[in-house]
Amino acid sequence: MMKKKSISASKASLIFFLCQMISALDVPLDLSQPPTITQQSPKDYIVDPRENIVIQCEAKGKPPPSFSWTRNGTHFDIDKDAQVTMKPNSGTLVVNIMNGVKAEAYEGVYQCTARNERGAAISNNIVIRPSRSPLWTKEKLEPNHVREGDSLVLNCRPPVGLPPPIIFWMDNAFQRLPQSERVSQGLNGDLYFSNVQPEDTREDYICYARFNHTQTIQQKQPISVKVFSMDSLNDTIAANLSDTDIYGAKPVTERPPVLLTPTGSTSNKVELRGNVLLLECIAAGLPTPVIRWIKEGGELPANRTFFENFKKTLKIIDVSEADSGNYKCIARNILGSTHHVISVTVKASPYWITAPRNLVLSPGEDGTLICRANGNPKPSISWLTNGVPIAIAPEDPSRRVDGDTIIFSAVQERSSAVYQCNASNEYGYLLANAFVNVLAEPPRILTPANKLYQVIAGSPALIDCAYFGSPKPEIEWFKGVKGSILRGNEYVFHDNGTLEIPVAQKDSTGTYTCVARNKLGKTQNEVQLEVKDPTMIIKQPEYKVIQRSAQVSFECVIKHDPTLIPTVIWLKDNNELPDDERFLVGKENLTIMNVTDKDDGTYTCIVNTTLDSVSASAVLTVVAAPPTPAIIYARPNPPLDLELTGQLERSIELSWVPGEENNSPITNFVIEYEDGLHEPGVWHYQTEVPGSQTTVQLKLSPYVNYSFRVIAVNEIGRSQPSEPSEQYLTKSANPDENPSNVQGIGSEPDNLVITWESLKGFQSNGPGLQYKVSWRQKDVDDEWTSVVVANVSKYIVSGTPTFVPYEIKVQALNDLGYAPEPSEVIGHSGEDLPMVAPGNVQVHVINSTLAKVHWDPVPLKSVRGHLQGYKVYYWKILTFRGNKTFGMLPGLEPFSSYKLNVRVVNGKGEGPASPDKMFKTPEGVPSSPSFLKITNPTLDSLTLEWGSPTHPNGVLTSYILKFQPINNTHELGPLVEIRIPANESSLILKNLNYSTRYKFYFNAQTSVGSGSQITEEAVTIMDEAGILRPAVGAGKVQPLYPRIRNVTTAAAETYANISWEYEGPDHANFYVEYGVAGSKEDWKKEIVNGSRSFFVLKGLTPGTAYKVRVGAEGLSGFRSSEDLFETGPAMASRQVDIATQGWFIGLMCAVALLILILLIVCFIRRNKGGKYPGTICNNKSKKDHKPLKKGSRTPSDRTVKKEDSDDSLVDYGEGVNGQFNEDGSFIGQYSGKKEKEPAEGNESSEAPSPVNAMNSFV
Repeated sequence: MMKKKSISASKASLIFFLCQMISALDVPLDLSQPPTITQQSPKDYIVDPRENIVIQCEAKGKPPPSFSWTRNGTHFDIDKDAQVTMKPNSGTLVVNIMNGVKAEAYEGVYQCTARNERGAAISNNIVIRPSRSPLWTKEKLEPNHVREGDSLVLNCRPPVGLPPPIIFWMDNAFQRLPQSERVSQGLNGDLYFSNVQPEDTREDYICYARFNHTQTIQQKQPISVKVFSMDSLNDTIAANLSDTDIYGAKPVTERPPVLLTPTGSTSNKVELRGNVLLLECIAAGLPTPVIRWIKEGGELPANRTFFENFKKTLKIIDVSEADSGNYKCIARNILGSTHHVISVTVKASPYWITAPRNLVLSPGEDGTLICRANGNPKPSISWLTNGVPIAIAPEDPSRRVDGDTIIFSAVQERSSAVYQCNASNEYGYLLANAFVNVLAEPPRILTPANKLYQVIAGSPALIDCAYFGSPKPEIEWFKGVKGSILRGNEYVFHDNGTLEIPVAQKDSTGTYTCVARNKLGKTQNEVQLEVKDPTMIIKQPEYKVIQRSAQVSFECVIKHDPTLIPTVIWLKDNNELPDDERFLVGKENLTIMNVTDKDDGTYTCIVNTTLDSVSASAVLTVVAAPPTPAIIYARPNPPLDLELTGQLERSIELSWVPGEENNSPITNFVIEYEDGLHEPGVWHYQTEVPGSQTTVQLKLSPYVNYSFRVIAVNEIGRSQPSEPSEQYLTKSANPDENPSNVQGIGSEPDNLVITWESLKGFQSNGPGLQYKVSWRQKDVDDEWTSVVVANVSKYIVSGTPTFVPYEIKVQALNDLGYAPEPSEVIGHSGEDLPMVAPGNVQVHVINSTLAKVHWDPVPLKSVRGHLQGYKVYYWKILTFRGNKTFGMLPGLEPFSSYKLNVRVVNGKGEGPASPDKMFKTPEGVPSSPSFLKITNPTLDSLTLEWGSPTHPNGVLTSYILKFQPINNTHELGPLVEIRIPANESSLILKNLNYSTRYKFYFNAQTSVGSGSQITEEAVTIMDEAGILRPAVGAGKVQPLYPRIRNVTTAAAETYANISWEYEGPDHANFYVEYGVAGSKEDWKKEIVNGSRSFFVLKGLTPGTAYKVRVGAEGLSGFRSSEDLFETGPAMASRQVDIATQGWFIGLMCAVALLILILLIVCFIRRNKGGKYPGTICNNKSKKDHKPLKKGSRTPSDRTVKKEDSDDSLVDYGEGVNGQFNEDGSFIGQYSGKKEKEPAEGNESSEAPSPVNAMNSFV
């Protein structure tokens, strides 16, 4: 198996450039600019008390800024504190605590200010706190004496540290204590036992607290736990009492679940947006309860929900306000369940919606600083300038504050400053610095001159033009020294000046000039682009099967750009080749000498250049030399001489002699039996024994006529069964068991049908098998009623009350006696239809399509059966399972009247309906108008006709018409809006521009709002002097539908460039589908990023014919026609030059001679006045030959034969008068038949262009 892959190094540069595009325009550091904070310590800064405290504050600016600090809101004079120094050319503080000074002395809130002549930037408030790892307080811990099965909580109560410690439990040997569903650690560090077992007894339960900041671990004193089991407790009691005393502790009793934490039935929790939500439920009980989590009224968020600590902890990461709600944990075991509801509220500290960004303006320009944040509760926004609240800052006439926005008008150089935006609520704050820098600077280009860019053909090329200027310069790109400005879809121009060529080709190589200009001047910079040929492996390694000790060689022949230096690396199983002299790496191959089994694997040839990388792999399989004739293995022969000995009532011994093994040892023997009395001819599995054993003691059942047989088994398979043994009839006995699956379910309101699964024949243990069926009404002091029935599986009790519980038991008996006393089951007599309808039916209309219905439950006695739920009848039927008393009614029509009723349902059917309840839905928005037609186009008007909405969903108040012109590049003009009365169905739109395409948006309105819109396009006609005229009989303008045409393909060996042209009213997102030509496999689909009209298909197979088509997302069936192309061959093959072949030269000479003879004959005939009807010697005048318009398609002989058919395209205006695009598509309107026009004197027929020749095959 071969595998090939290619990695382009240009992808890395693409990511780098895209990251650059995101960053704002930076001011070069040699220009004046206010300070910018570049680095600062975190807001909550916990420091190690054993090390120096470093509080970071770095900033840039021109002139370089000076730094000052405040501590706890007042100026911090660094010069007066010998322990504090500030780093040179920096604002970073270093507090030296190595001289016996305690770190606690420097706790506080610090803020840094960086200042120069253009403004002042401030840091966040940095809260400095030293970490703490206090010791455990000494306490006397009493041993815990617990009875087996009881719950237990071992408290940890770690010391309060900063930050909080990590808790874990270990023993004296520093081994973590095992945890399970029964024993686990809570979030508070305590160790919880749902129920204790004797193995929990130990004296070294130790709680450890690890303080990560100081790398210290503190331990609590060991806790002792002694579990008293019931057996040991009874022994203790017995040893202290006389033989006549009654003693004995109660056995371990099972208990339903009880929550250990949290306590109570409800609790509340507040968490912040973006944090991890941890909810915990730990329960006691025996057996150990299982925890389940649900969210009331919703679902747990997918992909963010995790269960930890054996599902006792619910973890939701990255919580948001949508995660608020009630979370219920349910603890359940076989004895019952309990639950706890945790009401979660998600609040949010402030987070940015739009953070203010630096603003560079030139004198006289306008600008804005925007600061928008959100949170819960909503944060308040306050502004500062140069670190001072803007309300008390010096006035600036160019500045106006409007809430979260500062508006600047006609700024001057003195307007330069640093503004701070503070967004805060009770859960935190955000602080952002953004400067306004007023500069007048001509453009400068920051990219080095003559920088060289190199890319691989077919990959994107990104050419940088980093710039600065104030006002912001405009950027233009040129190719070549005197080239024209670059425009068009083949280029992408980014805001940071970067020029992107999405698919670079060899002809993209050259010099590119970037020109930056503003009103103060212009500058330019030249860079070079080189497009290299891709590296290819033209002969790949192939799959090899090699015998041991032989030699194998893998080839890897490459083709690469001559200016790139390739390096070839060989890998084995994606690792380096073994360090073995048997592996010889040549220039174009890998040779392995004296192959061994270890050489088996996948070998990969990787070719790297500075710009790309390709690889190809092949598998080497090492096999042994041809083996000697193999030993024949077969299934064993059947065992022989079966013998029965030691016959007893319930057991017997069977022995046998093994048959031949046939070169494969016998692994086991299978013993089967036949019951000749009850199931003659049917063999059942009895048991199996190891292959070394030839006797077995078999257990028997009473009243069975046994025969046995033995089957031998080896690795090949099972032998044929042995001959049966002699028969052995066991004696009769009472039944050992009773029927199973006993049930009591009534089929009618006045009966009880008792069913069971009958005993098998050999389970009867004797003749005369019968069943004693007993029943009595539950919770009523009645005697058992019994009846003995034959060997059947059903008995019907008649005359029972409707749907009452019964105790039922079925006992087996035969001629020798009864089976053991059976267990009782609960059944019910038959159900009847419910008697009472639900009452107090209420409907609450939520919106125009949804309502909620409530009802009172019916008394359970009136249900007369198993309550299955309630049915609500309205325009459809909804069933609500269980004892629900409300439900949602979806799918309602707005502005409609409904009636409904509710019925209770049991296993028998439905009860009576409640009285009909009427309700109405409010108005909604209408559907779109049923149609929109545009007719009667004139020079300056169009007539619009429409139909009212199919679903008005209320009373229509008006129609809204919006329209705008569209130019040839599908750009939209200004939007005009018209409101039309609801009773109108047509409109003549006047004062339009001639020969202009318009797009119309039309929708209806009710008092609730606007409905969905319908769109259409139409074109006004040209004036009398124009070319475009309405066709004969044309009464309406047809809507313009999108289309994709001129799909062209340029294919290489392993990739193909696909391009197309798109026409349509809306911009579309395209996709490319392709597949092997002639194949029935599904089309493969590639999505095109953006709305580009080109795409590169990669990973194609060389020398293969492909089909391709282009479509648009979201438009069903909107695709181009298919195009065919073929990739190049994998390697160059010998081509025979036909021009040098002798037979071809002779053929061409013969053809030339025939043409010469034909011309001579024509010449003679013309001189004699004769005419040939053919085209060669025809003497028609030139006016009968019409020249072809450029771009039109011609027949293969390049003649237009109008006289051959009266229905030719010339008669329909596609001859001389038809208008064509350059690609040959017809754009004229049909017109009447025209008179033939004389040909121009110098006009000649041109050979079709390669593009038109290609179109003729589409």
